[in-house]
Amino acid sequence: MYRRSAEGIRDPRCQSAHEGLHRLLFPTTDFAIFFGIVFVGNWLLAPFPKRWRVFILIASYVFYGWWDWRFVFLLAISTLCTVVGGRLVHRSGVASARRAWLIATVAAELCLLGWFKYAGWLSLNLDNVVHHLGMGDPIPLIQVTLPVGISFFTFMGLSYVIDIYRGSLEPSPWLDVAVFVAFFPHLVAGPIVRGSDLLPQIRRAHRRDPRRIALPKAAYLIFGGLFKKVVLSSYVSSQIVDPVFANPHTHSSFEVLLAIYGYAVQIYCDFSGYTDIAIGCALLLGFRFPENFNAPYTARSLQDFWRRWHITLSLWLRDYLYIPLGGNQGSRATMYRNIMVTMVLGGLWHGAAWTFVAWGTLHGLGQCTGHYRRAKRVERGLSPQREGRGWIAWERFATFQLVCVGWVFFRATSFANAFAMFGRLFTGWSQPSPLVNFAVLLVIAVGIGSQYVPPALPLRAQEVFSRLSVYAQGAVLAAVLLVITTLGPPGVAPFIYFRF
Repeated sequence: MYRRSAEGIRDPRCQSAHEGLHRLLFPTTDFAIFFGIVFVGNWLLAPFPKRWRVFILIASYVFYGWWDWRFVFLLAISTLCTVVGGRLVHRSGVASARRAWLIATVAAELCLLGWFKYAGWLSLNLDNVVHHLGMGDPIPLIQVTLPVGISFFTFMGLSYVIDIYRGSLEPSPWLDVAVFVAFFPHLVAGPIVRGSDLLPQIRRAHRRDPRRIALPKAAYLIFGGLFKKVVLSSYVSSQIVDPVFANPHTHSSFEVLLAIYGYAVQIYCDFSGYTDIAIGCALLLGFRFPENFNAPYTARSLQDFWRRWHITLSLWLRDYLYIPLGGNQGSRATMYRNIMVTMVLGGLWHGAAWTFVAWGTLHGLGQCTGHYRRAKRVERGLSPQREGRGWIAWERFATFQLVCVGWVFFRATSFANAFAMFGRLFTGWSQPSPLVNFAVLLVIAVGIGSQYVPPALPLRAQEVFSRLSVYAQGAVLAAVLLVITTLGPPGVAPFIYFRF
């Protein structure tokens, strides 16, 4: 039975492999204590550049090793590949040698990623093929535990070496690069920060002024992220998403529909919540990370969606995969090919499963269709997109439905599970829907509707907060934390993107 499930296999060890990290999840007391210690040490050691770097590096390795100390060596090896590869590429005076060192470094980084993330999946699929050919089971099924965050720090290392090869970045001292790769706020689930963004901040770390911490913005991001993760994401997951996806045949069409919308809310609140907390923690330490989400469910097309969702990954795929493939240069067919290759590989980056490949393929086809429609409008002398409130509303609605179709494949444990969800949308409208209640509807509405809040409103709230006295600010934060802990469930599940 295990062999037959290879079409959409999700590693059954993923959950247990991540359980050990729960003690240093962002929304936990353990992390609050850890961050408090790091916060004090960060600012006390700020005037001493080398000591500060060593302290932050050790803290980041402690953070990563809390899950499983053995994988600290994997992080160190990946960092070593990044440091050595970057220097070899930079020092090579001959173009062919520089290219050879680049290829060798990229291959080494991808081999580490490929072994831990895809070896088990590939062996299982190869065993399936051999088995169906009647050749028995000669392929050993490899079981490899997936390290937390390997996709993120691998992509950061790759961008560093590639940027050096392109001449847009100079090599940094090995200690700076080690801090860049392992800096704990972004380590296990992004955002994917580039060397050109973070390394200059590390070099100027001793110039930071603790009196200039963007406290209102950091507090808004951290507590807003906690609310999204602990309250919204956790509630909709436990109340409707997990039960329905586990056995869609036993639920009504209305419950299935709301479970699909609920997962859209869950993954957005979960991932953007992590990103908000990460950016907020970095701000408290005096560092700025790039934006990673910009109201993705207000997108008018799938192309627009990827400008708003996981922005750092979208830009990484554009700059290091899509453009090197040729981008939109050449024929229209070539551009479509480049889009499809980028999106399929982007889907596979999220996990070793054919359902992720299907998810990436769907987004690739949607983007190609969008490019084709806009090109035809331009050929007729029209603007690329129609305007008008009604049309904008329709495009947003239609795009959200397409995104939700993709989320079904992303969340489903197999193609059978995904198609069972789709099939149940049409066959169970007459059945009762006990899982649907006011709270579930409210959480879904808040999760989607919050993205339509004007950007000026949060900025205004931060301005008002900044004018309060220290005691009043503390009281406000304590009240918000009380609401979060009251409404949130006991215990906090790992963030969804930890497994990628």
